[in-house]
Amino acid sequence: MAAEDLEWERSKISNQDVNLLKRLGLMKKEDAIRFPSEESYPNPPMEYRVSFVDHLIRGLSAPIHDFLRGLLFVYGIQLHQLTPNSILHISIFITLCECFLGIPPNWVLWKRIFCLRRNGSHNATYNIGGVVICVRTDVDYFDVKFPDSVQGWRKRWLYIHEESANSVEHNIIPFDGSAKIQRRRSWDAEVSEEEKKATEALMSRIHQLQNTRGKELSGVQITAYFLRIRVQPLQARKNPLWTYAGENDANRLSNDLSVKDLEKLIRRISSLSKRDPIPSSCRVAPYSSTNPLPENHPTMASLPPLPEGGDVEERAVIVDDNQEAPSFVNEPADSRKSAGSIEKDAASEEKLSAINERANALAQKLEQSEEARKKAELDAVQARAEADKAKADAAGVEDLRKRLHTAETSLSDHIAAQSAREEAILKRIRTQSRRFVNRTAQEFELEDPDNDPLLDALSFLEFHGSEAREGIDQAKAGLSRLFPYFFPKKEEPATFLNLAKCFNPSEDLGLKVRHENMKVAVENTVALVADSQQTIDWAKVGDTEQIEQSRWKSLIKAAKPNTKKILAYLGIKPSSTPSSSKPEV
Repeated sequence: MAAEDLEWERSKISNQDVNLLKRLGLMKKEDAIRFPSEESYPNPPMEYRVSFVDHLIRGLSAPIHDFLRGLLFVYGIQLHQLTPNSILHISIFITLCECFLGIPPNWVLWKRIFCLRRNGSHNATYNIGGVVICVRTDVDYFDVKFPDSVQGWRKRWLYIHEESANSVEHNIIPFDGSAKIQRRRSWDAEVSEEEKKATEALMSRIHQLQNTRGKELSGVQITAYFLRIRVQPLQARKNPLWTYAGENDANRLSNDLSVKDLEKLIRRISSLSKRDPIPSSCRVAPYSSTNPLPENHPTMASLPPLPEGGDVEERAVIVDDNQEAPSFVNEPADSRKSAGSIEKDAASEEKLSAINERANALAQKLEQSEEARKKAELDAVQARAEADKAKADAAGVEDLRKRLHTAETSLSDHIAAQSAREEAILKRIRTQSRRFVNRTAQEFELEDPDNDPLLDALSFLEFHGSEAREGIDQAKAGLSRLFPYFFPKKEEPATFLNLAKCFNPSEDLGLKVRHENMKVAVENTVALVADSQQTIDWAKVGDTEQIEQSRWKSLIKAAKPNTKKILAYLGIKPSSTPSSSKPEV
């Protein structure tokens, strides 16, 4: 198994995740999603691809949008190598372009705003989520309020059904978990001057959307918008979002989410806390069927390179991350000159360079004298401002110290209280374990202790509880069998405690049974004597020599089922609860 495969483990998708996917309309088609069974490494069925719950709830759905398909191709990456926040970046960008700029997602604009970086730590690099989409440091873009990390998203993987769109055989390349991530030129490719000029109006519009007072558009508003209208931005759709027609729109996957479900979903995929409000609408009206594009609005279509177009220069692999090798080399025109002429040209260039340097130095000195005066005035103003700020900060430092001391004291008290609580719980658990050992005379040893007193005590308590449950089950089964013999006219109690109490009364149950059996014997004896017409001296009935044993045995066997009739014949009234009606013990 390749090193990259070690990150995969058995998928752990909860019922809560499944219900969320159903509410979002992502499982309307019977074969849209398949969940892994026991495999700990993805093995998608034919026509299925690997994805994640956290990708789907951030706008991904099959068949995927051509823009995302082009990004995967030009960056040389697979779907599982993008983090959930990166997926959300793409969803927000497509929604921004279609709903607020009125254009299809624009590849040149994307390159101007975003770049790719390798994801990992100091000790390891990742394959699952090994690539992160970042906003360039020199670009002013929306604050999306991403969470710092999405807990456990790599463990919630599944299979989505590959659907073809626009006659493309495969929208998503087949899964290959062993493929290594390789940095390419496209990861940090910058736009040309011509491309920059072509997208200048779009960048100005973005800044206007961000900074118009009272109508500021934010990344959270854009996210809430596409979740609210129930359209997946990363899905190949029949119509662009600027033609969205409300509840009857062909691109909608489900009915509107409830306010509670929508707020819960937005907080899940963002860093908003419970105290932060969820935007109920965008401050800027998005383009739609009710707010159409202006007449003659430019479309400015620009897609990234697609696989069917063949390989492109931007996909070239960079071997060394610290040094980008040029993709091609031109032969210099001067390489055909003689060595002598080259030396003369070099000497002339050196002299000209020295003259230019002296001229520049004189001009610089003149500029520096004026700049020095202006700088001195500016420094004086800044010094006064810093002095005023220092006075204000000094007052705040003491307050911060007091608050820090209070917080430390509170934390210390909380830790002490927590330790005391754990100690009390541990003491109670050990007391119960001791009592169990004294009652059952059984002790246990842990084969694999956790070396945590509280966890180990809980393990012992689990053993004792298991033994107690098994003992109760066995005792209940035995008492249930005996119950009809001792209490023929009673209904067996439903609980074990009441059943046990029946067998522990104030009277002696064993003595009671003996009396009942003796009663049966006397009744049978009387019946047999009457039938045989023998004269018996009852005072000497204990002398068995007067009884013919073989005859008595046969008589007892024959008379037993007819005891009542014989007693009635003799005029003896049997007791109200004849012992002969009881089963033999």
